[in-house]
Amino acid sequence: MSLSFLDRFRPQRPAQAPLVFEGLAQVRAYWEGLRQGDTLPERAAIDPRGLSGVLDRVFLAERIGRGLVQVRIAGSGLADFAGMDVRGLPLSCLFAADSRAQLGVTLERVFTEPAVAEIDLGSDRSGGGGLVARLLLLPLADAGGTKLILGAVSFAPGSTARCKFRIRSWRD
Repeated sequence: MSLSFLDRFRPQRPAQAPLVFEGLAQVRAYWEGLRQGDTLPERAAIDPRGLSGVLDRVFLAERIGRGLVQVRIAGSGLADFAGMDVRGLPLSCLFAADSRAQLGVTLERVFTEPAVAEIDLGSDRSGGGGLVARLLLLPLADAGGTKLILGAVSFAPGSTARCKFRIRSWRD
């Protein structure tokens, strides 16, 4: 008998259910529905009624420099998490200093490629090693030279403590 044979009889811990970040799939599907083939959706095509149920998680940000975006419109979920109105602030102010460079690189890829990005976010607080939120960044077509992003953030269940985001992983 091998050890692997005996492992079958040891009690197994149930696998953790994967976290579901509510609303992100709806925002992505809405954005995809606005596309015409390979073209990006225009800012003018976005209708808040198409995002009903997730408006508290959605924001619109404008590029103000290389790797920097300023939040123009933000749902109440982001404002509640930050503890203040985030309109007019750079998105990077919600991130810990050690994650801002990676955020800038990811934002540049979203604008220049254009690419869609998903970023898994943790907390900068001690013991905050778990996943706190997931951020979705979707590029919008240039409107008069303005580069915009439609973004959405969804928080993990039970993660209500205010903190700065720390990037744990990203996909673009």
